[in-house]
Amino acid sequence: MAQKARIRLSGTSPLSLDTLCNQVKSIAEKTGVNISGPIPMPTKKLVVPSLKSPDGEGTATWDHWEMRVHKRLIDLDADERALRQLMRLQVPKDISIEIVLTT
Repeated sequence: MAQKARIRLSGTSPLSLDTLCNQVKSIAEKTGVNISGPIPMPTKKLVVPSLKSPDGEGTATWDHWEMRVHKRLIDLDADERALRQLMRLQVPKDISIEIVLTT
């Protein structure tokens, strides 16, 4: 039975996330590995409300700061050449990558 590699990508910038997904796709095409994805997962919104006035006096007006975490999921066959090339990819600082091998 062939092993599969599940790649989870998450980051705050959707553009850099998509460019990394395209790099993974090109590696899969070069090595001839079956690939499914990238599958966009639901975006997580982290909202922080903060009071506008610094001293608490005055009207209760709030600022809402928000950070969105975008996620992608890619499944591909665990070929040794493909995984070696995946390890050499330059991953931007704002993106976390997780590779899990499954049977």
